[in-house]
Amino acid sequence: MQNKGLIKLFALLFGLVSIYQLSYTFIGNKLESDAETYAINQVPESEENYVSKRQELETRYLDSIGDQTVLGFTDYNEAKKKELNKGLDLKGGINVTLQISVKDILRGLANNSKNPIFNKALADADAASKNSDDTYVELFFQAWDQISGDTKLASPDIFANKSLSDEINFQMDDEEVKPIIRRKIDESVVSAFEVLRERIDGFGVTQPNIQREGNSGRILVELPGARDIDRAQDLLSSTAELEFWETYRPDNQELQSFFFEANQKLKSIVDTTATAADEQATKPESELDSLLSDVSQDSLDIAAGQNPLFDKFQPGVPGSYAVGLAAVQDTAEVGSLLRKKEIRRLLPANLQFVKFLWERPSEGSEVASLYALKSNREGTPRMGGDVVNDARAEFQNGQPIVTMAMNTRGAKEWEKLTGDSYNNQTGIAIVLDNKVYTAPGARGVISGGRTEITGNFTVNETKDIANVLRAGKLPASADIIQSEVVGPSLGQEAIDSGLMSFVIAMVFVLIWMIFYYGKAGIFADVALLFNILLIFGVLTSLGAVLTLPGIAGIVLTIGMSVDANVLIFERIKEELARGKGKAQAVADGFGNALSSILDANITTGLTAIILFVFGSGPIKGFATTLLVGIVTSLFTAIFITRLLVDWYLEGRTRRLDFSTAITKNLFTNVHINFLGKRKIAYIFSGIILTIAVFSLLTNGLQQGVDFIGGRSYQVRFEKVVNPSEIASELNDVFGSGTNVKTFGDANQIKITTPYKVDEEGLEVDAEIQSKLFNALQKYLPDGTSLQDFKVGSEGKSIGILQSVKVGPTIADDIKKNAFLAIIGSLAVVFLYILFRFRKWQFSLGAVMAVFHDIVIVLGIFSIFGTLMPFNMEIDQAFIAAILTVIGYSLNDTVVVFDRIREIIAEKGWRGGENTNLALNSTLSRTLNTSLTTLVVLLAIFIFGGESLRGFMFAMIVGVIVGTYSSVFIATPIMFDTLKKTLKSKSGKKKAESKKAVEA
Repeated sequence: MQNKGLIKLFALLFGLVSIYQLSYTFIGNKLESDAETYAINQVPESEENYVSKRQELETRYLDSIGDQTVLGFTDYNEAKKKELNKGLDLKGGINVTLQISVKDILRGLANNSKNPIFNKALADADAASKNSDDTYVELFFQAWDQISGDTKLASPDIFANKSLSDEINFQMDDEEVKPIIRRKIDESVVSAFEVLRERIDGFGVTQPNIQREGNSGRILVELPGARDIDRAQDLLSSTAELEFWETYRPDNQELQSFFFEANQKLKSIVDTTATAADEQATKPESELDSLLSDVSQDSLDIAAGQNPLFDKFQPGVPGSYAVGLAAVQDTAEVGSLLRKKEIRRLLPANLQFVKFLWERPSEGSEVASLYALKSNREGTPRMGGDVVNDARAEFQNGQPIVTMAMNTRGAKEWEKLTGDSYNNQTGIAIVLDNKVYTAPGARGVISGGRTEITGNFTVNETKDIANVLRAGKLPASADIIQSEVVGPSLGQEAIDSGLMSFVIAMVFVLIWMIFYYGKAGIFADVALLFNILLIFGVLTSLGAVLTLPGIAGIVLTIGMSVDANVLIFERIKEELARGKGKAQAVADGFGNALSSILDANITTGLTAIILFVFGSGPIKGFATTLLVGIVTSLFTAIFITRLLVDWYLEGRTRRLDFSTAITKNLFTNVHINFLGKRKIAYIFSGIILTIAVFSLLTNGLQQGVDFIGGRSYQVRFEKVVNPSEIASELNDVFGSGTNVKTFGDANQIKITTPYKVDEEGLEVDAEIQSKLFNALQKYLPDGTSLQDFKVGSEGKSIGILQSVKVGPTIADDIKKNAFLAIIGSLAVVFLYILFRFRKWQFSLGAVMAVFHDIVIVLGIFSIFGTLMPFNMEIDQAFIAAILTVIGYSLNDTVVVFDRIREIIAEKGWRGGENTNLALNSTLSRTLNTSLTTLVVLLAIFIFGGESLRGFMFAMIVGVIVGTYSSVFIATPIMFDTLKKTLKSKSGKKKAESKKAVEA
């Protein structure tokens, strides 16, 4: 092998980088374990609400050590950002898809127009959206074009209104207006996206994920680890509230006196001694704390001793309209102190309605400013955000600024507010979701509604402020059209079961390789362990999310990565049997196996890419780990195993047989006439396919909520329950269509219901959970409350462990994407095999074998769907299994085809004799790989958790059927079609030669 030194260097660096990346995960887990131990020692289980108290103590502990250096190169805060992300199913939390209402945005742009044609076009777009893939705005334009007649979009009562007068005028035709409306809608979705991102950043979960899904107006939000589920759902679906408030002057003496009185009062009602001692033991003084402490002593002359307020809060911020500042991590505690009833009573009469709000700190800032806003008994702001027509981030004299325009009503209110601000020398706080984004002062009275907001802004800050201002103009609703909520206890169970299946599969593969290949198997095991290190290292560096199907993907990669080593070792054994020397046999074995290895992995990789494109959530995680595993497996099998084998053979006296005494002569003298039995295989497969198709046409398939829409709940009880009895009771509550089945253990059920599937909103979710609780209450322990029953409670062992909701629109999209994924994978694979083998007969054989495998798997799920004691619904995970079966079946078929092509090129066609020879020569590899993959899948099936059983069952069936079809379906079909072509060509040649002789 050439360039050994370079490969060794690359492998060393690759391994070190992977270890470095994973070190953040180990550091984060260690510190969180320390925090958990600390909390358990501090709060015994006998205390009331001990779980929430421990959570709060854990959070405080981790906050206090967040910036302490660990191992000389990182700290906890950095480690959390760079650790391996765990998905919802491993960590618990909430995953939702939000649909920003483009219909609301269009109505807002048209100032809620009453125009009948406009509203008819909206209604038609609503109807069309249920059966179309086009975006809502395009469907609106299509409906408009069909019914508008002489009416134009630029009509005064539609889009040529005062709010849009700067961009749309009466003379414009529809084609000129449409791009402006598209841009306005996109700006509104961007604003909603930014608002959600701000809310999520303030929610307090690590590694949140928020992303737009193309131009559909959908936003995907994942909050792994979120425990307050009700708050999270409310946070995500509530409309943004943009407000303008006048601030108090920072030098207001009554406010300053209030802070001093509050600090004195708090000394008598807050136990500072224990808190201070606790913090002293866990948190060294940071530079920020030191700075605030020094300023407090110098400027305020606070007496020595504990100060509940001033230890955390510094009154006065020079050059700002803020009344004080605090460390970002202390803002919640300071806010809670100032909201105490005993403290609010200290406010003088003219300040009794003051509203304290924190600023939104800039990225990387350690401190946040507090503003005192002028309010009233009702708590209403001076102005609402609905008066803003537009806002943009621009430049003035090279400095980033924000320009803002208001409607007529807003211009009048703004003139009054800026006048008051100028005369009183106060600021105007721009507030969104109770965060102050900026609080500039007015240089004079501003009339006309056009304003420039200047300051020491960065470009990103002006963009954020402009987005915030625009969000107030078009308050579009955000409906949760798909959601998944996983309780933390279920997430921990998933981690435990996933780890168990991983260890069992790993141990089996390691032992099997040594048993079958002896010392060579040890080298393959070393390469395999290195492969696992690289997989986790790459996943961490990419910021990928590890899910339970992702763990299944890694475990499957272990089983499939054996294939490359098996191919190589089998080819080396063949070369040794031909009498070649050790070094030459190894070189030829690796070289001859390379083509098969690449073809097999590329076909599997192509299906994984399609799965990544069309999948979502955990399924995308499965595809990611599979893709990464394919790449690292190729590297370790081709290069690392080769390096180890070459190193061992450098010793002249060393012997390496690539087999053991038991396996030495296995499959060496096998001469099975596979092609001679193809008619029997055709008849057998025909019968199985007929039964499968008949069942599919009569019984159909059990479609999960992913495909039909609805809600499903995984509920666990203390004792065994009867699902039929519960189904009868729930059908009385929710109407017909509610399905209940045992899910795993006999005390656990899965409830699926289409009840109010077309209705969105948290109220509907709350209503269904309440009805579920009332119907199931008699099966729950005495004293169980609705809050205990609902999903999200920490440490719970009963109640709702997981809930999934899929709206009908997104269910249709999932079904369509699943269909496209399967058809796309078949088409791509057909073209690839055609490209590699240059004969359409090979492609036909491969695709027919895959089609055969898919129909049989679907048929088995149709026949046994209601009989098996585990979930066999057709959902996204099942589609992932089907695509993986396609990849595996093709992997097998391509290896066989590759050997057929090689032997026929070397020895000729010979009426199928050499095809049989090729099949027999690959038999050892086929059975070896299938056996290891099956055992790995069985390990996941048995130990991997209930949610993976249907997924794994499909793959187990697929591997068995795929192994059979590669030998008895793909090859015979290729042989029969190619034989006819060869006979036809042979006949033509004979006829031509006969004519030539006669001539």
